[in-house]
Amino acid sequence: MITSSNMFFGERWNREMDSEIKEEVPVHEEFILCCGVETQVLKCGPWTNLFNEPRANRPKLLIFIITGNPGFSAFYVPFAKTLYSSINRRFPVWVISHAGHVLVPKGKKILITSDDSNAPEINDIYGLQGQVEHKLAFLRTHVPKEIKLVVIGHSVGCYISLEILKLAPELPIIRSFLLFPTIERIAESPNGRIATPLLCWFRYALYVFAYLLLKPWPEKIKSFVIRTGLRMMNLQSEFSVLNILEPFCLANAAYLGGQEMMKVVKRDNETIKAYLPKLTFYYGTIDAWCPMEYYEDIKKDFPEGDFRLCEKKIPHAFILHFPQEMADMVADWLKDDLSKI
Repeated sequence: MITSSNMFFGERWNREMDSEIKEEVPVHEEFILCCGVETQVLKCGPWTNLFNEPRANRPKLLIFIITGNPGFSAFYVPFAKTLYSSINRRFPVWVISHAGHVLVPKGKKILITSDDSNAPEINDIYGLQGQVEHKLAFLRTHVPKEIKLVVIGHSVGCYISLEILKLAPELPIIRSFLLFPTIERIAESPNGRIATPLLCWFRYALYVFAYLLLKPWPEKIKSFVIRTGLRMMNLQSEFSVLNILEPFCLANAAYLGGQEMMKVVKRDNETIKAYLPKLTFYYGTIDAWCPMEYYEDIKKDFPEGDFRLCEKKIPHAFILHFPQEMADMVADWLKDDLSKI
């Protein structure tokens, strides 16, 4: 039976595909070693290496997207492409994967720069603080210091975004957008109460199950299962998402999730207060990871802040069915800032 919601999602997906066909957005995929770990970076626009560009041709700003968990950056491509188009292709839009959430496909080369090879190794790089250091290392080694930054975090990417502001005040971040921000009391949220025992107490059982079930599968079987799943969800991906069924990647995503439950407890009011004029928060009304009471609490604590509540019932995982709506909103919020550059 075709429900109205399925028809709605199908129609919207067709509109998105039509708009992309009319005006194709270039996306460049790179695999690099960042802090010694394989990392995927997806880049919208013609700029692939900012240091190789003559200074006069370098973009003045980079929009940098930090994903939620799991950090499968390929799912953020429709959002990044729409955002890039909505800002009239003036500035690059990049998406970075989390450390340990991707493996380089066979036949793909890993790009190594001298800065990458000299970067210090990070203790517990697959953990929460390690992921923060991983993003900082990338920005310091792959983005020239004079290029301004707009940082967009989603879910735990919002926590990482705030940590970047706190730990690297020298970075020229002009705005940071925190979409469906899991920046406090994750374990107390409705989904957190379910996820905490699974990720913290039964994590090793999940690891064993994933390795025993998925490790023997040939790549063709994994590709078939993923294609079938995407088709059932009315989704497509122009880049490989085989990592969804890689035990190594799933184990690292579960490990990061467990740390989120244990460590993302108290909201970092000090950092929020210090950078409040640069911050825009977007909360959902149906978000079981970040319930509405968190929005009401933070708005009460910072009445002068830019806190927005979703009026469209967009879910936490907006990248699956609402990338265009979110990208258009972010582009609209950015208009004033970009007009000054």
